[in-house]
Amino acid sequence: MGGMDSVRIDIPVLLVRGRTLPEVWENSVLATWREGIAIRTEYDKPEDPPSRDCTMIMIIEQPLAEPRIHRCFPGGLEDLEIYRLEVVEGVHDHWIAPEEGKWTYTYHERLFSYSTEGEKIDQIAYIIEKLSQVPYSRRAQAITWKPGMDPKTDDPPCLQRIWCRLTEEEGKFYLNMNTHWRSRDAFKAAFMNIFALTDLQRLIAERISVKIGKEVFVGRYVDISDSYHIYGSYFKEIEGFLKTLEQRTFEERTWATDFAKPFFELGRKRIEEEKRTGVKGRFV
Repeated sequence: MGGMDSVRIDIPVLLVRGRTLPEVWENSVLATWREGIAIRTEYDKPEDPPSRDCTMIMIIEQPLAEPRIHRCFPGGLEDLEIYRLEVVEGVHDHWIAPEEGKWTYTYHERLFSYSTEGEKIDQIAYIIEKLSQVPYSRRAQAITWKPGMDPKTDDPPCLQRIWCRLTEEEGKFYLNMNTHWRSRDAFKAAFMNIFALTDLQRLIAERISVKIGKEVFVGRYVDISDSYHIYGSYFKEIEGFLKTLEQRTFEERTWATDFAKPFFELGRKRIEEEKRTGVKGRFV
């Protein structure tokens, strides 16, 4: 029977919109905490409360606008830069070695060097070329999922797809980007994810600019997560986050990128040290 159940609990679909990355991220965490469904996960310990979960849509109107960094994201500024380098420049692609029980992917590898039928495809180059030729094309996308590999692994990609399209207004081009995620840790992963992906948006816009000989500006960024969740195992950390939001102004909760630049430089030096020593660590 296809009728309505007398009692029905669906996963809520929430939408958060704002001008800057830190504004939208903190409001997405708040919305998930307040309105998310209580549901268990495959990673829970017996004593953990159920997670808070929703399907989340985030719209960042000016993804490169300052302030761009939220002080409360779990992680250091050095780690943030290392993660950006991992996604945008592929500094950890050489750690992919599933046959040795090591990493099965990085987002950079899947986006810039996707392997299929013995061929490696630079999907970001395709997006740049396609939109340079047909700015309004709806085909400029990149995927990460590999059905023959990813369902069998313990750590399959959360990011599934990137979609881009140019709009034009008064002779100016704007690169719009959508990203689609099957699963997302709202508090511990989403900020770093978006920080890196919006930098990739900047890179794509710059490379299209070179190809067409006209400046392409970064337009709105839309982030869609099927499961956007806060794990029960760290609810106490969320309580601390909520207190910070109550006690500090937005200006006191954020940093402009200029403040972070010395720490980003330290992150780049850590990458150079990793190259020398081979010591590694995985981010979100």
